[in-house]
Amino acid sequence: MRSGLKNPLSIWHPYTHPTLDPAPIPIRRAEGAYLYAEDGRRFIDAISSWWVTLHGHAHPRIAAAIAEQARKLEQVIYAGFTHEVAEELAERLREALPASLTHLFFSDDGSTAVEAALKMAVQFWHNQGQPQKRRIIALEHAYHGDTVGAMSVSAESSFTAAFRELLFPVLRAHSAYCCRCPVGKRRDACSIDCAESLEQLLERRSGEVAAVIVEPLLQGAGGMIVHPVEFLQRIREITRRYDALLIADEVLTGFGRCGRMFACEIAGVEPDLMCLSKGLTGGFLPLGATLATPRVFEAFCAPDRRHTFFHGHSYTGNPLACAAAVANLEVFRTEPVFERIAAIERVHRERLARLKDHPAVGDARMIGTVAALELRAEDPGYLSTLKPRLYDFYLQKGVLLRPLGNVVYILPPYAITRGELQYVYEVIEESLALVGR
Repeated sequence: MRSGLKNPLSIWHPYTHPTLDPAPIPIRRAEGAYLYAEDGRRFIDAISSWWVTLHGHAHPRIAAAIAEQARKLEQVIYAGFTHEVAEELAERLREALPASLTHLFFSDDGSTAVEAALKMAVQFWHNQGQPQKRRIIALEHAYHGDTVGAMSVSAESSFTAAFRELLFPVLRAHSAYCCRCPVGKRRDACSIDCAESLEQLLERRSGEVAAVIVEPLLQGAGGMIVHPVEFLQRIREITRRYDALLIADEVLTGFGRCGRMFACEIAGVEPDLMCLSKGLTGGFLPLGATLATPRVFEAFCAPDRRHTFFHGHSYTGNPLACAAAVANLEVFRTEPVFERIAAIERVHRERLARLKDHPAVGDARMIGTVAALELRAEDPGYLSTLKPRLYDFYLQKGVLLRPLGNVVYILPPYAITRGELQYVYEVIEESLALVGR
């Protein structure tokens, strides 16, 4: 991929050290579960290219929908204007979403969907004459994005350390990190005691708390931490009792990743605000959405114009992205997507059962199409020296896996075959010999 210029512009890649990490691999094309490199190599994309690709790369229905839309309308301002494909997307999402989420606000990606939800939650109380209710409670190990508001509600980590002075303060409650229980209990002998920290916070400070934000049932970048269903149910019950809004960040967990269309559905929980992105377009184009209940929406409808939600993005409701999202939902309707998801779950279950007692494995967990192995390491965490060694090993074997430090996770596109997924596990099993070296 050479430009031919004497002095080409250098591209600065995300999450990549300019000198310590190897040069990026040029990819020429992708199809199904595979990425095809310029040098002839191919890689099984076992992490759905940062968790976005649902039905496989270059799915023909979604590609065709984008091409058709591009010939009609590629972009239009979404303030004071609308267009057919955005309206159609709203109708299609209405069929899939919890009944209580009746209002849709478009944005650009996962971080902006979260930013919108945080601002809605704070302004909701402000518009009702309670401006003191502006604090947010977030969970330990959380990750909600890389913009400043999203970083503020994410856990302190190497992602946020350089920007600590820029972030707004939040209150923290325990996460249900069962293999590292914050209250020292065993899962088979606890009553979701970790939720008590949230209850205690709200008991003391409910008068100043606007909302609680959670990644329902699965904390992603924090280590693919799987929560018990009862933990999310307790959070919903506690937030209702103390009149705090519940924000469900389903940017990762939505669109089948956890085995149902949305993770909240598994727990029978309906939040006040829900954030969507990543799989919303099947992984083709960036698009964010924040869903709200009538109660939230109506707080912005007073005759006073100062109650307006003054927030927007240039590409809000972009027609190309909306067309991709409509086609994505059509794939769910016309193809056996949940059968494919169930097939992935079966492989995860059988292979994790074989690996959970391996001496290199500290914990094995899964939910839906997501599986994770927390490996024993002398330096656990995102900057573990185990990570680059494992990453290089997997690439040599033709598999794209990007460990979260000492946590190796598999999050494949639904198009992956049983044989391809079995091969991914064989490579992971072989890599365990690197642990402890």
